[in-house]
Amino acid sequence: MAATFSLPPLPWPADSLASKGMSAEQIDFHYNKHHKGYVTKLNAAAEKRPELRGKSVMDLIQAKDATYNLASQIWNHTFFWNCLSPNGGGAPTGAAKQAIERDFGSFDKMKKQFSDAAGGHFGSGWAWLVQDKNNRLKVHQTHDAGNPIPDGLKPVLTCDVWEHAFYIDYRNDKAKYVNSFWNMVNWDFVNAQLANSRL
Repeated sequence: MAATFSLPPLPWPADSLASKGMSAEQIDFHYNKHHKGYVTKLNAAAEKRPELRGKSVMDLIQAKDATYNLASQIWNHTFFWNCLSPNGGGAPTGAAKQAIERDFGSFDKMKKQFSDAAGGHFGSGWAWLVQDKNNRLKVHQTHDAGNPIPDGLKPVLTCDVWEHAFYIDYRNDKAKYVNSFWNMVNWDFVNAQLANSRL
């Protein structure tokens, strides 16, 4: 039987972020072992549960059933890769710049709050910049495979703070990894999320 769920391709070559602070080895390990592993396990679950076939990863996230962790990790990782770019980094532009300055006072203040959340997160999880129902931006954390969408929050940026996201390049220096994350942020993608009115 054909796989029900597929591994989305990386949006750039695996070696294209090396100069920004994320090696090809780190990306290969993270993408081909962990991200792919969640897809493989979800397909195995779908073989045993035919009712999962025809559903999307987001359907499973919203349902919050036994497959939630696998589905959420697939979605979170796909979103994370798109948050990064070989041409990323620097200060936000366009709508992201305006919204960040409105809701945090400045990019530097948002960056510090986000970095503190990511670097200080206990255990595995994700740091997010989300838009709430009032269209205000705020920093948000989820533990383990958590996704903010079922809570009515729209993700616009995320940083994976599971140890597998950085251990090859940074060992246990999560703060250094989070600092390098800002060299790769894809502000065009952030702006696209802000322009999308749908969760």
